Amino acid sequence: MREITLRQIEVIRAVMLRGTIAGAAEHLGVSAPGISRLIKHTEESLGLRLFERRAGLFVPSVEAGAVFDQIGAVYKGVENLQSALDSLQKGEEVRLAFASAPSVAQFVAARAIGRIRRRYPDLFIDLNILKIEETLDYLLLERGEFVIMSSPIQNPGIENREIAVADLVAILPEDHPLATKRAVSVHDLARHPLIGVDPDDPYGGMIAAPFRAAGIEPRHSMRGRFAQTVVSLVRHGLGVAVIDRFSVAEKVLPGFVRRPLAEPGAIPVYAVTKKGRVLSNFAEHGIEQFRRELAAAMEDPLDSHGQA
Repeated sequence: MREITLRQIEVIRAVMLRGTIAGAAEHLGVSAPGISRLIKHTEESLGLRLFERRAGLFVPSVEAGAVFDQIGAVYKGVENLQSALDSLQKGEEVRLAFASAPSVAQFVAARAIGRIRRRYPDLFIDLNILKIEETLDYLLLERGEFVIMSSPIQNPGIENREIAVADLVAILPEDHPLATKRAVSVHDLARHPLIGVDPDDPYGGMIAAPFRAAGIEPRHSMRGRFAQTVVSLVRHGLGVAVIDRFSVAEKVLPGFVRRPLAEPGAIPVYAVTKKGRVLSNFAEHGIEQFRRELAAAMEDPLDSHGQA
């Protein structure tokens, strides 16, 4: 006995639903003679009468009852599969967990998440803010799929993928004398109360690099652990600072101004993942959205320039 094909199952079900050859043909968008021939061929190849003809209608035969039960189960499974695929495409009943360094989380993360949400409107997103020393456990224990970090993680079980590079900028209170300059030098900044991050911290070391390259060891009047803290202290008029551009990547930031740094300086940004872990489509999409938003942030103009 020949095996039944999916096309034959589809045609049999259409006849079941509509009760006539013409109705089944309309349901499937094909010709009625083709449906009639396929039903006849299927019955002959199976050696089984599938339908009885009663008053012009095709009625499932009693002896084929078990066959029709299985066809119903097959289609129920197909419908469940389609429903699951539809849900997956929208992100229903699935979760994306990832983390970010505070500098990127401040402004850029919300924009990247907005892009993710537009693609997967029902996806549950779990965003964590991590210090660099917390990143290794987060990834190796698979609490999340990736971390956006401004320093690479040196561990054989970790992969670091550079996705952007942020310029360093000077941030100053709005009424500060240096705010009139088009670009600010580290030599100028060093003569004013300087707010920073511990240079022994990887992020703090990159912030301090332009000073050290100019032969200046930064002497901080105060320090903050995270970029947001540094920004807040400057905003309240407590000093000046050098910061990465992504930490101040917002069009309107009242209370302080941003100026290009006269000396070269930059901080790379990495998508950090567990080596060998296959990322979900949601995670890959998320990393790409961070890449796009970080690139866009670098193209946004800084505040209106002051004088030379």
